[in-house]
Amino acid sequence: MSQPPLTPPPAASLPVLLSSSSVYPENCAYAFDLAERLGYDGVEVMVWTDPVTQEAGALDALSQLHGLPIGAVHAPTLLLSQRLWGWRPWGKVDRSLDLAAQVGADVVVVHPPFRWQRDYASGFVEGVAERERRTGLAVAVENMFPWRARNSEMQAYLPHWDLVGQPYPNVTLDVSHAATAGQDPAALAASLGTRVRHVHFSDSTGSFRDEHLVPGRGVQPCGEVLRTLVAGGYRGAVTIEVGTRKADPEQREVDLAEALAFTRHHCRLPDAPVPGGPAASAGA
Repeated sequence: MSQPPLTPPPAASLPVLLSSSSVYPENCAYAFDLAERLGYDGVEVMVWTDPVTQEAGALDALSQLHGLPIGAVHAPTLLLSQRLWGWRPWGKVDRSLDLAAQVGADVVVVHPPFRWQRDYASGFVEGVAERERRTGLAVAVENMFPWRARNSEMQAYLPHWDLVGQPYPNVTLDVSHAATAGQDPAALAASLGTRVRHVHFSDSTGSFRDEHLVPGRGVQPCGEVLRTLVAGGYRGAVTIEVGTRKADPEQREVDLAEALAFTRHHCRLPDAPVPGGPAASAGA
């Protein structure tokens, strides 16, 4: 199936995608429509209970209708999607890779195994590498965080929630997850270096909750994260992954338009002209 190419926008910034999870509880079709109206460069599809997110033909039709490429597929490896596509973790990853290949996405985002998925975890590093060799797609493992409750902390992921020191050649840097783990996301971006293949972009106040705020509304050095990536040669996409579940439709549009403007401002490529209009300076 063909789809529009994922290329840097005219302002010469990195391509900015809208995650379909950013419009939850609205569906994937709504995400494509909103992404087109707000001027996003593409969509990242979170495979979810919405049947459209699981069907290549439906996704390709949306891509063509709105003129937006699908830049990444997020496999259903979240805690809340444990039952989706069966209980076999590798089966979920393989179906996500098949879906990505059919819709033209070259990145599949996965989470590290949960600690109770010991068989999956024992061969996870090797399994990721084998699938990348076989498919030619990037299986970009996402940084996570320890689970905390009051004064206790649990290591919920294997081999570890922290990607530094792990041998994955391709990783997804999630700013909100880094903040929840107590890490400096800009320092983490620098540490991961050229292994960063994909970015989930949002903000956080630094609490133990995974907040996924609109960039610029928390206390993380969001602008610095993007500038660090660009300076290090990153040329992949940046996905806006923020929570708008409690917002009404008008506020959701305001939030996601603001997120796009902030991101574009801070991820201009070298020697790119500064776009007109007010500069988003928060989070610098």
